Amino acid sequence: MVSRVIPVDPFDLVIFGGTGDLAQRKILPALFRRFCAGQWPQQVQIIGAARAGLDRQGFLGMVTELLRTYAENQCRDASALSAFLQRVDYVALDGLSDEGWDQLAGKLTADRVRAFYFSVGPSLFGPLAERIKSHDLATQETRIVVEKPFGHDLDSARALNATLAVHFSESQIYRIDHYLGKETVQNLMAVRFGNMLFEPLWNSQYVDHIQITVAESVGIDGREEYYERAGAMRDMMQNHLMQLLCLIAMEPPAKFDPDAVRDEKLKVIRALDPVKPHHIVRGQFEGGAGNPGYRDVVGNRRSTTESYVALRAHVSNWRWAGTPFYLRTGKRLVARSSVINVMFKDAPHSIFGADAGRHANALSIRLQPNEGITLKVTIKEPGQGGMRLVDVPLDMSFAEALGPESQDPPDAYERLVMDVIRGNQTLFMRGDEVEAAWAWTDPIIAGWHARGDVPKPYDIGSTGPGDAELLMKRDGRRWQGINP
Repeated sequence: MVSRVIPVDPFDLVIFGGTGDLAQRKILPALFRRFCAGQWPQQVQIIGAARAGLDRQGFLGMVTELLRTYAENQCRDASALSAFLQRVDYVALDGLSDEGWDQLAGKLTADRVRAFYFSVGPSLFGPLAERIKSHDLATQETRIVVEKPFGHDLDSARALNATLAVHFSESQIYRIDHYLGKETVQNLMAVRFGNMLFEPLWNSQYVDHIQITVAESVGIDGREEYYERAGAMRDMMQNHLMQLLCLIAMEPPAKFDPDAVRDEKLKVIRALDPVKPHHIVRGQFEGGAGNPGYRDVVGNRRSTTESYVALRAHVSNWRWAGTPFYLRTGKRLVARSSVINVMFKDAPHSIFGADAGRHANALSIRLQPNEGITLKVTIKEPGQGGMRLVDVPLDMSFAEALGPESQDPPDAYERLVMDVIRGNQTLFMRGDEVEAAWAWTDPIIAGWHARGDVPKPYDIGSTGPGDAELLMKRDGRRWQGINP
């Protein structure tokens, strides 16, 4: 199956922090891959902007090397790389002063989409927005893209929203969560709202519980300072897992447009009950066998920052009353795996007797790796005599169902950056949505500090602390395995 490439209109894209890690690993390679796919018109300009005292040639040399590292397959075509570099420029610019802004203004083109990507720390979001406006760089077709973390708590998120609102309308602000750009995450809506098979069963009458797991085998190397301030709750639970929960639990929007979708997601967040202390487990990975533990990595032997969180949440609305949502995420776990498991209830009455055992359907949506969908169904075990039941998977992997092209799906940033150019905010968070997520998260974190909670230790390469297993066991349930 060949994917359809829909060209975008001409645009100028300015990447503030153009020499930084995110620009090098994600943004610029994503732009190059879209260029190679033929999604760009000829009239496109990419401008890196940073404090580094580079000239254009120096920046192009850096871009060439990073594309050889992060876009190796496409970079084999020397003519494509050369054509891409012709559209790349650079400005040495200071976001906290007026230095370099006139030079940037002279490079921008009138009468086309103009996007400014804030690939910088949140402390620079306000100053950059102010200078874009004060130097008359903003037009009706201007969009700004801001990365997470969008605030550190509710107060800071409100302040940041207010600062940006002084200079730009909500329709011009794109708060990016790269998880929403993943192909399989977008497929959550297609599975739910494009199939009559599932939607009638998507409620507390038929669903026993839902598990959302985002497990990472890597640690926090290179992010120590940020992670020690944030922890797993702020870094992952408040945004990535919250978004997955919203897509799973939301009501069908009236239509597939940005505000209709985001209205329904906001309703889910506002319907979340406060999480009880005994429904939360925090963890911190310990060192061993030559591997440093979390405290060794951050250089703080008394750190109480969590690298793992598991919790039980409830959505208090008509659809989900009484159905628990179990969410967990952690670093240095046994495998890298992001999966949503929808666990259906047992049949109300078994005609096969006690020997057949208990059996229930389960829908597993694998987000990464090995993207796909598995539906576990119950059948008769082959053989003579008796009715012995077994559970077998109806398995759809993207690679097998959609062909070789699906084995290398577009990176999330490819989709999201192109959506910015299109002016489509469906996969971006709205300001009130961000604030609602913090309003739910802040009391959890405040409770940890008030009680002096210390994270439970867990081994590197495990599934997390044992208390997370007890969280499920108390409810007569168990986590599904973390499989690579």
